[in-house]
Amino acid sequence: MKAAYITAQQGGPEVIEYGDVEQPHVGAGEILLQVHAVGISPQELEWVPTWKTADGQERAKPIIMGHEISGSVVELGEGVTTFNVGDDVYGLSSFWRNGAQAEYTIVEPAEIALKPRRSSHIEAATLPLSALTAWQAFFEQGSLKRGQRVLIQGAAGGVGNYAVQIAHWAGAQVIAVASARQHEFLRELGADQLIDYTTMRFEDVVNDVDFVLDTIGDDTQKRSFKVLKKGGILVGIAGEQENRIFEWAKQYERDAKWFIVRPNHEQLARITEFVDGGHMKPIVNSVYPLAQTRQAYEHSLSGHMRGKVVIQVVE
Repeated sequence: MKAAYITAQQGGPEVIEYGDVEQPHVGAGEILLQVHAVGISPQELEWVPTWKTADGQERAKPIIMGHEISGSVVELGEGVTTFNVGDDVYGLSSFWRNGAQAEYTIVEPAEIALKPRRSSHIEAATLPLSALTAWQAFFEQGSLKRGQRVLIQGAAGGVGNYAVQIAHWAGAQVIAVASARQHEFLRELGADQLIDYTTMRFEDVVNDVDFVLDTIGDDTQKRSFKVLKKGGILVGIAGEQENRIFEWAKQYERDAKWFIVRPNHEQLARITEFVDGGHMKPIVNSVYPLAQTRQAYEHSLSGHMRGKVVIQVVE
């Protein structure tokens, strides 16, 4: 099958190749998908599971990235009864095994759900990692409630734009931090208050926030504790921030959590209902063919952007 893959040691987009690799074979409890589209997470080139196994060994080559999948079921392994051949599905596969930047990929039933009917495969591929992250941040890591004030750092990004939509649907007052050119877009998604980080410091214009979702990390994360009310919570997802977030939480005497998104069939099914009910709009930044996966990563790493870059495998 055709795939974008890596055979070199760790590096940036320059290590991504394109060509023929062996097609995976379905095992018991597994599902073989024909991949239609894959969402890009540019930081995946820096993730430990991209290069190492769960016990710290080097991953076998070739390595195939891309875990935000939309596709169709072509074969069911022994014991799989929750899906049928021909089903259009989407989901988030395990980061510890090869992904979906290829014509076919293996998933487990718990990692996927039926694709939203209102969404194309390209649109659906923007959802699994980003929408699941926002959902888990608000309803697992924190307990978002109607009427609470929510500050979202990086509100126009891949996770942020879904966080705005979910928090708005949940009845929160949404305060979105993004550059001014994104403000109209975020207002349409449900943001109540908009802060342009290029012209002002958010802590100068907002305080007594119940919930901060931080997708940025570093100084932005530290400063975000200043706007939290007593009893509020900051949930962070920025890479390599786990130790610092708890250090700052102790300093400012506020609650904080940090987490990595995980696949979840039930939550994906809930997001499908959410999209089909007209409560969430998938946001596509740009689309690249599988043969241009390297260029897709280069584009996604080029700076602040709205939505997610998607690889289209089936035209």
